[in-house]
Amino acid sequence: MSEFNELIKSFAKSREYVRDFFVYGFKTRDEFAGWSSRTYDNERRRLESWLSGYVRQEHTGKGKNIYLSIDSNLLDTNPLYRVWKTKSFTDNDIMLHFYILDFLIQSPEKTAEEITDGILTRYGVVFDSQMVRRKCNQYAKEGILHKKRNGREILYCLAPPAKELFAAHPGLRNAVKLYQLSSPLGIIGNTIMDTASFHNDLFRIKHNFFVHTLEDEILLPLLDAIHTQRSVALTIKSTKSDRLLTTEGVPLKIFISTRTGRRYLCLYLPKTKRFTNIRMDAVKKVSVTEPFPEYKSIADKLEKNKASAWGVSFQNDNHQHSEHVRLTLHINELSESHIIKRLNREGKGGTIKRVAPDTFTYEITVFDANEMLPWIRTFTGRILSIDSDCPQLASRFQRDLLTMYHMYFEEKTETSM
Repeated sequence: MSEFNELIKSFAKSREYVRDFFVYGFKTRDEFAGWSSRTYDNERRRLESWLSGYVRQEHTGKGKNIYLSIDSNLLDTNPLYRVWKTKSFTDNDIMLHFYILDFLIQSPEKTAEEITDGILTRYGVVFDSQMVRRKCNQYAKEGILHKKRNGREILYCLAPPAKELFAAHPGLRNAVKLYQLSSPLGIIGNTIMDTASFHNDLFRIKHNFFVHTLEDEILLPLLDAIHTQRSVALTIKSTKSDRLLTTEGVPLKIFISTRTGRRYLCLYLPKTKRFTNIRMDAVKKVSVTEPFPEYKSIADKLEKNKASAWGVSFQNDNHQHSEHVRLTLHINELSESHIIKRLNREGKGGTIKRVAPDTFTYEITVFDANEMLPWIRTFTGRILSIDSDCPQLASRFQRDLLTMYHMYFEEKTETSM
Protein backbone atom coordinates (compact mmCIF):
# COMPACT_ATOMS: atom_id res chain seq x y z
CA MET A 1 0.00 0.00 0.00
CA SER A 2 1.42 3.40 -0.98
CA GLU A 3 1.94 5.86 1.86
CA PHE A 4 0.77 9.46 1.93
CA ASN A 5 3.29 11.89 0.42
CA GLU A 6 3.01 15.63 0.99
CA LEU A 7 5.06 16.38 -2.14
CA ILE A 8 3.62 16.77 -5.63
CA LYS A 9 4.79 16.59 -9.22
CA SER A 10 2.04 18.54 -10.98
CA PHE A 11 0.88 21.98 -9.92
CA ALA A 12 -2.22 21.58 -12.10
CA LYS A 13 -3.44 18.87 -9.72
CA SER A 14 -2.72 21.03 -6.68
CA ARG A 15 -4.57 23.94 -8.27
CA GLU A 16 -7.64 21.77 -8.71
CA TYR A 17 -8.08 20.56 -5.18
CA VAL A 18 -6.91 23.75 -3.42
CA ARG A 19 -9.55 25.59 -5.45
CA ASP A 20 -12.16 23.02 -4.48
CA PHE A 21 -11.46 23.57 -0.81
CA PHE A 22 -10.87 27.33 -1.00
CA VAL A 23 -13.45 28.52 -3.53
CA TYR A 24 -16.01 25.74 -3.35
CA GLY A 25 -15.57 24.90 0.32
CA PHE A 26 -18.17 23.77 2.81
CA LYS A 27 -18.46 20.36 1.17
CA THR A 28 -18.58 17.07 2.97
CA ARG A 29 -16.35 14.18 2.01
CA ASP A 30 -19.14 12.52 0.01
CA GLU A 31 -19.75 15.66 -2.07
CA PHE A 32 -16.33 15.63 -3.76
CA ALA A 33 -17.45 13.81 -6.88
CA GLY A 34 -14.80 11.95 -8.85
CA TRP A 35 -12.48 11.44 -5.90
CA SER A 36 -12.05 8.18 -4.04
CA SER A 37 -12.01 8.27 -0.24
CA ARG A 38 -8.26 7.65 -0.21
CA THR A 39 -7.62 10.46 -2.71
CA TYR A 40 -9.77 12.84 -0.68
CA ASP A 41 -7.89 11.97 2.52
CA ASN A 42 -4.48 12.44 0.87
CA GLU A 43 -5.44 15.79 -0.61
CA ARG A 44 -6.96 16.95 2.66
CA ARG A 45 -3.75 16.04 4.51
CA ARG A 46 -1.66 17.98 1.97
CA LEU A 47 -3.91 21.00 2.38
CA GLU A 48 -3.72 20.84 6.17
CA SER A 49 0.08 20.52 5.96
CA TRP A 50 0.55 23.45 3.56
CA LEU A 51 -2.06 25.77 5.06
CA SER A 52 -2.16 24.88 8.74
CA GLY A 53 -3.70 27.75 10.64
CA TYR A 54 -6.20 28.50 7.89
CA VAL A 55 -8.04 25.16 7.71
CA ARG A 56 -11.38 25.11 9.48
CA GLN A 57 -13.88 22.36 10.21
CA GLU A 58 -17.62 22.60 10.53
CA HIS A 59 -19.96 19.81 11.58
CA THR A 60 -23.39 19.79 9.93
CA GLY A 61 -26.21 17.32 9.56
CA LYS A 62 -24.55 16.00 6.40
CA GLY A 63 -21.16 15.46 8.03
CA LYS A 64 -17.88 17.30 8.55
CA ASN A 65 -16.96 20.12 6.15
CA ILE A 66 -13.36 21.19 5.56
CA TYR A 67 -12.76 24.70 4.24
CA LEU A 68 -10.21 27.52 4.22
CA SER A 69 -10.70 30.74 6.16
CA ILE A 70 -8.28 33.50 5.07
CA ASP A 71 -8.66 37.20 5.89
CA SER A 72 -6.48 39.20 3.49
CA ASN A 73 -6.81 42.31 5.67
CA LEU A 74 -4.66 40.69 8.38
CA LEU A 75 -1.95 39.01 6.31
CA ASP A 76 1.40 40.24 5.05
CA THR A 77 1.60 37.72 2.21
CA ASN A 78 -0.51 35.22 0.29
CA PRO A 79 -0.55 31.88 2.17
CA LEU A 80 -1.46 30.05 -1.07
CA TYR A 81 2.12 30.71 -2.28
CA ARG A 82 3.06 27.72 -0.13
CA VAL A 83 1.41 25.46 -2.68
CA TRP A 84 3.84 26.69 -5.38
CA LYS A 85 6.83 25.87 -3.20
CA THR A 86 6.00 22.20 -2.76
CA LYS A 87 7.74 19.86 -5.20
CA SER A 88 8.77 16.24 -5.50
CA PHE A 89 12.45 15.40 -5.35
CA THR A 90 14.76 12.42 -4.91
CA ASP A 91 17.57 11.88 -2.42
CA ASN A 92 20.06 12.56 -5.22
CA ASP A 93 18.37 15.90 -5.95
CA ILE A 94 18.86 17.01 -2.35
CA MET A 95 22.47 15.78 -2.14
CA LEU A 96 23.46 17.28 -5.47
CA HIS A 97 21.89 20.63 -4.55
CA PHE A 98 24.13 21.10 -1.53
CA TYR A 99 27.23 19.54 -3.14
CA ILE A 100 27.10 21.96 -6.10
CA LEU A 101 26.53 25.06 -3.98
CA ASP A 102 29.15 24.14 -1.39
CA PHE A 103 31.75 23.29 -4.04
CA LEU A 104 31.20 26.56 -5.97
CA ILE A 105 31.57 28.66 -2.80
CA GLN A 106 35.18 27.50 -2.58
CA SER A 107 35.86 26.96 -6.29
CA PRO A 108 34.04 29.53 -8.46
CA GLU A 109 33.75 29.40 -12.25
CA LYS A 110 33.96 25.69 -13.01
CA THR A 111 32.66 23.56 -15.86
CA ALA A 112 30.14 20.79 -15.25
CA GLU A 113 32.89 18.18 -15.61
CA GLU A 114 35.10 20.02 -13.10
CA ILE A 115 32.20 20.25 -10.65
CA THR A 116 31.55 16.50 -11.07
CA ASP A 117 35.21 15.68 -10.43
CA GLY A 118 35.36 18.11 -7.51
CA ILE A 119 32.35 16.50 -5.82
CA LEU A 120 34.03 13.09 -6.17
CA THR A 121 37.34 14.36 -4.77
CA ARG A 122 35.95 16.48 -1.95
CA TYR A 123 32.93 14.44 -0.86
CA GLY A 124 33.64 10.97 -2.23
CA VAL A 125 30.31 10.79 -4.10
CA VAL A 126 29.95 9.82 -7.77
CA PHE A 127 27.47 11.64 -10.03
CA ASP A 128 27.02 11.44 -13.77
CA SER A 129 28.38 14.60 -15.42
CA GLN A 130 25.23 14.93 -17.56
CA MET A 131 23.11 14.98 -14.39
CA VAL A 132 25.35 17.69 -12.91
CA ARG A 133 25.15 19.72 -16.13
CA ARG A 134 21.34 19.51 -16.20
CA LYS A 135 21.15 20.61 -12.57
CA CYS A 136 23.54 23.53 -13.19
CA ASN A 137 21.56 24.65 -16.24
CA GLN A 138 18.35 24.45 -14.23
CA TYR A 139 19.88 26.59 -11.48
CA ALA A 140 21.23 29.06 -14.03
CA LYS A 141 17.71 29.42 -15.45
CA GLU A 142 16.31 29.99 -11.95
CA GLY A 143 18.98 32.57 -11.10
CA ILE A 144 20.80 30.49 -8.47
CA LEU A 145 23.89 30.19 -10.69
CA HIS A 146 25.42 32.29 -13.45
CA LYS A 147 26.87 30.67 -16.54
CA LYS A 148 29.14 32.13 -19.17
CA ARG A 149 31.00 30.86 -22.20
CA ASN A 150 34.80 30.82 -22.21
CA GLY A 151 35.81 29.62 -25.68
CA ARG A 152 34.22 26.19 -26.02
CA GLU A 153 33.69 25.80 -22.30
CA ILE A 154 30.66 26.83 -20.25
CA LEU A 155 31.57 27.97 -16.75
CA TYR A 156 29.24 28.08 -13.77
CA CYS A 157 29.45 30.25 -10.64
CA LEU A 158 27.20 31.32 -7.80
CA ALA A 159 24.91 34.28 -8.45
CA PRO A 160 25.52 37.31 -6.20
CA PRO A 161 23.51 37.13 -2.96
CA ALA A 162 20.19 38.94 -3.19
CA LYS A 163 21.06 40.90 -0.05
CA GLU A 164 23.76 42.76 -1.98
CA LEU A 165 21.20 43.91 -4.56
CA PHE A 166 18.83 45.26 -1.92
CA ALA A 167 21.67 46.97 -0.09
CA ALA A 168 22.57 48.84 -3.30
CA HIS A 169 18.93 49.87 -3.93
CA PRO A 170 17.21 50.65 -0.59
CA GLY A 171 13.77 51.37 -2.08
CA LEU A 172 13.66 48.05 -3.91
CA ARG A 173 12.91 46.12 -0.75
CA ASN A 174 9.62 47.98 -0.17
CA ALA A 175 8.68 47.65 -3.84
CA VAL A 176 9.03 43.85 -3.62
CA LYS A 177 6.95 43.77 -0.41
CA LEU A 178 4.06 45.49 -2.19
CA TYR A 179 4.49 43.56 -5.45
CA GLN A 180 4.29 40.11 -3.86
CA LEU A 181 1.04 41.04 -2.13
CA SER A 182 -0.81 42.90 -4.88
CA SER A 183 0.40 41.93 -8.36
CA PRO A 184 -0.17 39.00 -10.71
CA LEU A 185 2.66 36.44 -10.49
CA GLY A 186 3.36 37.74 -6.97
CA ILE A 187 4.97 34.40 -6.14
CA ILE A 188 8.09 35.80 -7.82
CA GLY A 189 8.32 38.62 -5.29
CA ASN A 190 7.57 36.26 -2.44
CA THR A 191 10.39 33.93 -3.51
CA ILE A 192 12.79 36.90 -3.72
CA MET A 193 11.83 37.85 -0.16
CA ASP A 194 12.56 34.30 1.02
CA THR A 195 15.94 34.35 -0.72
CA ALA A 196 16.90 37.72 0.78
CA SER A 197 15.48 36.80 4.23
CA PHE A 198 13.05 39.64 4.82
CA HIS A 199 9.29 39.90 5.22
CA ASN A 200 6.52 42.40 4.59
CA ASP A 201 6.13 44.67 7.61
CA LEU A 202 4.51 47.62 5.79
CA PHE A 203 1.58 46.68 3.56
CA ARG A 204 -1.85 45.15 4.04
CA ILE A 205 -4.64 45.01 1.45
CA LYS A 206 -8.19 45.11 2.77
CA HIS A 207 -9.82 43.28 -0.15
CA ASN A 208 -7.35 40.96 -1.81
CA PHE A 209 -8.17 37.91 -3.92
CA PHE A 210 -5.53 35.38 -2.84
CA VAL A 211 -7.01 32.64 -5.02
CA HIS A 212 -5.63 34.37 -8.14
CA THR A 213 -2.24 32.77 -7.61
CA LEU A 214 -3.71 29.36 -8.47
CA GLU A 215 -4.19 30.66 -12.04
CA ASP A 216 -0.73 32.20 -12.49
CA GLU A 217 0.65 29.10 -14.22
CA ILE A 218 -2.05 29.67 -16.86
CA LEU A 219 -1.64 33.45 -16.84
CA LEU A 220 2.06 33.44 -17.75
CA PRO A 221 1.80 31.79 -21.22
CA LEU A 222 -1.30 33.90 -21.96
CA LEU A 223 0.63 37.10 -21.23
CA ASP A 224 3.44 35.82 -23.43
CA ALA A 225 0.96 35.20 -26.28
CA ILE A 226 -0.50 38.71 -25.85
CA HIS A 227 2.97 40.26 -25.86
CA THR A 228 4.07 38.36 -28.99
CA GLN A 229 0.63 38.69 -30.67
CA ARG A 230 0.11 34.94 -31.11
CA SER A 231 -2.87 32.63 -31.11
CA VAL A 232 -3.42 29.99 -28.43
CA ALA A 233 -5.04 26.58 -28.11
CA LEU A 234 -6.90 26.15 -24.83
CA THR A 235 -8.15 23.17 -22.87
CA ILE A 236 -11.15 24.29 -20.82
CA LYS A 237 -13.11 22.49 -18.13
CA SER A 238 -16.77 23.40 -18.22
CA THR A 239 -17.87 25.27 -15.09
CA LYS A 240 -21.26 23.53 -15.29
CA SER A 241 -19.96 19.98 -15.81
CA ASP A 242 -16.71 18.04 -15.80
CA ARG A 243 -16.42 17.98 -19.60
CA LEU A 244 -13.12 19.08 -21.14
CA LEU A 245 -13.44 21.35 -24.18
CA THR A 246 -10.85 22.68 -26.61
CA THR A 247 -10.87 26.01 -28.41
CA GLU A 248 -8.51 28.18 -30.42
CA GLY A 249 -8.38 31.95 -30.50
CA VAL A 250 -6.37 35.12 -30.07
CA PRO A 251 -5.87 36.37 -26.46
CA LEU A 252 -6.25 40.13 -26.13
CA LYS A 253 -6.88 41.17 -22.52
CA ILE A 254 -7.20 39.87 -18.99
CA PHE A 255 -10.30 41.38 -17.35
CA ILE A 256 -10.73 41.42 -13.56
CA SER A 257 -14.10 41.90 -11.87
CA THR A 258 -13.96 44.66 -9.26
CA ARG A 259 -16.95 43.08 -7.54
CA THR A 260 -15.96 39.41 -7.31
CA GLY A 261 -12.25 39.52 -8.19
CA ARG A 262 -12.77 36.80 -10.79
CA ARG A 263 -10.41 36.99 -13.79
CA TYR A 264 -11.46 36.48 -17.41
CA LEU A 265 -9.49 35.91 -20.59
CA CYS A 266 -10.80 38.01 -23.49
CA LEU A 267 -10.41 35.85 -26.60
CA TYR A 268 -11.09 36.65 -30.26
CA LEU A 269 -12.47 33.69 -32.20
CA PRO A 270 -11.41 33.99 -35.87
CA LYS A 271 -13.86 31.30 -37.06
CA THR A 272 -16.93 33.14 -35.78
CA LYS A 273 -15.34 36.62 -35.81
CA ARG A 274 -16.53 37.33 -32.28
CA PHE A 275 -15.08 38.25 -28.91
CA THR A 276 -15.72 36.01 -25.95
CA ASN A 277 -14.56 35.89 -22.34
CA ILE A 278 -13.49 32.71 -20.56
CA ARG A 279 -13.12 32.34 -16.82
CA MET A 280 -9.45 31.92 -15.99
CA ASP A 281 -10.18 29.26 -13.38
CA ALA A 282 -11.77 27.14 -16.12
CA VAL A 283 -8.64 27.07 -18.32
CA LYS A 284 -6.59 23.94 -17.69
CA LYS A 285 -3.89 24.15 -20.37
CA VAL A 286 -2.49 26.78 -22.73
CA SER A 287 -0.46 26.11 -25.89
CA VAL A 288 0.92 29.18 -27.68
CA THR A 289 0.75 28.73 -31.47
CA GLU A 290 1.47 30.87 -34.54
CA PRO A 291 1.49 34.70 -34.86
CA PHE A 292 -1.84 36.36 -35.74
CA PRO A 293 -1.26 38.91 -38.57
CA GLU A 294 -4.37 41.00 -37.86
CA TYR A 295 -3.70 41.33 -34.14
CA LYS A 296 -3.53 45.15 -34.02
CA SER A 297 -6.78 45.72 -35.91
CA ILE A 298 -8.61 43.21 -33.69
CA ALA A 299 -7.17 44.82 -30.54
CA ASP A 300 -8.37 48.24 -31.77
CA LYS A 301 -11.84 46.83 -32.40
CA LEU A 302 -11.93 45.43 -28.86
CA GLU A 303 -11.13 48.85 -27.41
CA LYS A 304 -14.13 50.29 -29.28
CA ASN A 305 -16.42 47.46 -28.14
CA LYS A 306 -15.37 47.79 -24.49
CA ALA A 307 -17.34 51.03 -24.26
CA SER A 308 -20.58 49.05 -24.73
CA ALA A 309 -19.71 46.15 -22.44
CA TRP A 310 -21.18 46.41 -18.96
CA GLY A 311 -19.19 43.43 -17.69
CA VAL A 312 -17.40 40.80 -19.75
CA SER A 313 -20.16 39.70 -22.11
CA PHE A 314 -20.14 40.74 -25.79
CA GLN A 315 -23.37 38.96 -26.70
CA ASN A 316 -26.85 38.46 -25.29
CA ASP A 317 -29.58 35.83 -25.16
CA ASN A 318 -31.70 37.66 -27.74
CA HIS A 319 -29.00 37.64 -30.44
CA GLN A 320 -29.19 41.42 -30.78
CA HIS A 321 -26.14 43.57 -31.34
CA SER A 322 -26.96 45.66 -28.24
CA GLU A 323 -29.72 46.23 -25.68
CA HIS A 324 -31.03 49.53 -24.31
CA VAL A 325 -31.85 49.92 -20.61
CA ARG A 326 -33.89 52.75 -19.03
CA LEU A 327 -34.05 52.87 -15.24
CA THR A 328 -36.46 55.30 -13.52
CA LEU A 329 -35.53 56.07 -9.91
CA HIS A 330 -37.05 58.03 -7.03
CA ILE A 331 -34.23 60.02 -5.41
CA ASN A 332 -34.75 62.69 -2.77
CA GLU A 333 -32.90 65.67 -4.19
CA LEU A 334 -32.31 67.29 -0.79
CA SER A 335 -31.01 64.33 1.20
CA GLU A 336 -29.82 61.80 -1.41
CA SER A 337 -27.47 63.70 -3.69
CA HIS A 338 -24.94 60.93 -3.04
CA ILE A 339 -27.13 58.61 -5.15
CA ILE A 340 -26.76 60.96 -8.13
CA LYS A 341 -23.01 61.00 -7.60
CA ARG A 342 -22.99 57.22 -7.45
CA LEU A 343 -24.88 56.97 -10.76
CA ASN A 344 -22.26 59.22 -12.35
CA ARG A 345 -19.42 57.27 -10.78
CA GLU A 346 -20.64 53.72 -11.45
CA GLY A 347 -22.90 54.25 -14.47
CA LYS A 348 -20.18 53.66 -17.10
CA GLY A 349 -21.12 56.63 -19.25
CA GLY A 350 -24.89 56.27 -19.04
CA THR A 351 -27.16 59.31 -19.39
CA ILE A 352 -28.79 60.71 -16.24
CA LYS A 353 -31.80 63.06 -16.53
CA ARG A 354 -34.12 64.74 -14.05
CA VAL A 355 -37.63 64.15 -15.42
CA ALA A 356 -39.66 65.36 -12.43
CA PRO A 357 -39.09 66.48 -8.85
CA ASP A 358 -37.21 63.66 -7.06
CA THR A 359 -37.45 61.51 -10.20
CA PHE A 360 -34.50 60.64 -12.42
CA THR A 361 -33.85 58.36 -15.36
CA TYR A 362 -30.66 56.51 -16.13
CA GLU A 363 -30.18 55.19 -19.69
CA ILE A 364 -27.44 53.16 -21.32
CA THR A 365 -26.93 50.81 -24.28
CA VAL A 366 -24.89 47.66 -23.58
CA PHE A 367 -24.18 44.31 -25.20
CA ASP A 368 -25.81 42.23 -22.46
CA ALA A 369 -28.34 43.94 -20.19
CA ASN A 370 -28.56 40.92 -17.89
CA GLU A 371 -25.07 41.72 -16.58
CA MET A 372 -26.51 44.91 -15.06
CA LEU A 373 -28.93 43.05 -12.81
CA PRO A 374 -26.68 42.78 -9.68
CA TRP A 375 -26.00 46.53 -9.91
CA ILE A 376 -29.67 47.36 -10.51
CA ARG A 377 -30.66 45.36 -7.43
CA THR A 378 -28.64 47.75 -5.24
CA PHE A 379 -31.24 50.45 -6.01
CA THR A 380 -34.12 48.35 -4.66
CA GLY A 381 -36.59 50.65 -2.90
CA ARG A 382 -35.93 53.52 -5.32
CA ILE A 383 -36.80 51.80 -8.63
CA LEU A 384 -40.02 53.06 -10.20
CA SER A 385 -39.69 51.19 -13.50
CA ILE A 386 -37.28 49.17 -15.64
CA ASP A 387 -37.62 49.40 -19.43
CA SER A 388 -35.33 47.46 -21.75
CA ASP A 389 -34.96 45.78 -25.13
CA CYS A 390 -34.13 42.71 -23.04
CA PRO A 391 -37.51 41.34 -21.90
CA GLN A 392 -35.89 39.05 -19.34
CA LEU A 393 -34.33 41.91 -17.36
CA ALA A 394 -37.49 43.25 -15.67
CA SER A 395 -38.98 39.77 -15.23
CA ARG A 396 -35.81 38.47 -13.54
CA PHE A 397 -35.75 41.48 -11.24
CA GLN A 398 -39.38 40.90 -10.27
CA ARG A 399 -38.71 37.20 -9.78
CA ASP A 400 -35.81 37.99 -7.44
CA LEU A 401 -37.99 40.34 -5.39
CA LEU A 402 -40.70 37.71 -5.16
CA THR A 403 -38.17 35.12 -4.01
CA MET A 404 -36.93 37.50 -1.31
CA TYR A 405 -40.50 38.13 -0.21
CA HIS A 406 -41.14 34.40 0.20
CA MET A 407 -37.87 33.94 2.08
CA TYR A 408 -38.24 36.77 4.58
CA PHE A 409 -41.93 37.57 4.96
CA GLU A 410 -43.67 34.21 4.57
CA GLU A 411 -41.14 32.44 6.83
CA LYS A 412 -41.52 35.22 9.40
CA THR A 413 -45.32 34.83 9.32
CA GLU A 414 -45.09 31.07 9.76
CA THR A 415 -42.67 31.50 12.69
CA SER A 416 -44.93 34.00 14.49
CA MET A 417 -47.92 31.68 14.07
